[in-house]
Amino acid sequence: MTGELIDKQTPKRRITDPAEALAALERAVPGLAGMRRSAPAALDWAFVEDSLGTALPSDYKYLAERYPTFAIGDCILVSLPEPGEEHLVRRGFQSTLDVLVDAWLEPDTGLSAFPAPGGLLPWAESDEGDKFMWTTAGQTPQEWFVTVAGRGGAWWHYEGGAVQFLAELCDHTLEPWGLRSVDPEVTPC
Repeated sequence: MTGELIDKQTPKRRITDPAEALAALERAVPGLAGMRRSAPAALDWAFVEDSLGTALPSDYKYLAERYPTFAIGDCILVSLPEPGEEHLVRRGFQSTLDVLVDAWLEPDTGLSAFPAPGGLLPWAESDEGDKFMWTTAGQTPQEWFVTVAGRGGAWWHYEGGAVQFLAELCDHTLEPWGLRSVDPEVTPC
């Protein structure tokens, strides 16, 4: 990320309940509810988190249990673990981390990749090369916030969780600094 920190955006109220965050996303992306699994997936989170070396935010896990991987507006890919494929999760995170380190992180930004304390851990990306990451700062993953690295090099923080970020990006509550406008249509992947 060669650009400067644009700024940070803070939601009016940080949603800490995973079900409430998901309900906000389903309101913002009306077609999403039609893709919901008939029953929550039984994912081996202990294996996933052990292989990553960290727990993950509860809103992300709640989303992954209820939905398969999907794209919003044919531009933002939200990759989610599938039952029985938990062993692939670490490889996916690591692959994206490698790209992040090689192409995005500059020593003068003060940002580092996970597993460094407070390091960035990617959870989604756009078809234009934008990266959506957690800044892994805080006592628990529920305190992590979103960092957006735009394809042009600029980056910014959103002081809420990943699912709330997607909801507010799609319902246009937040300013999409450097991102193209997202059409709240959903596509299974």
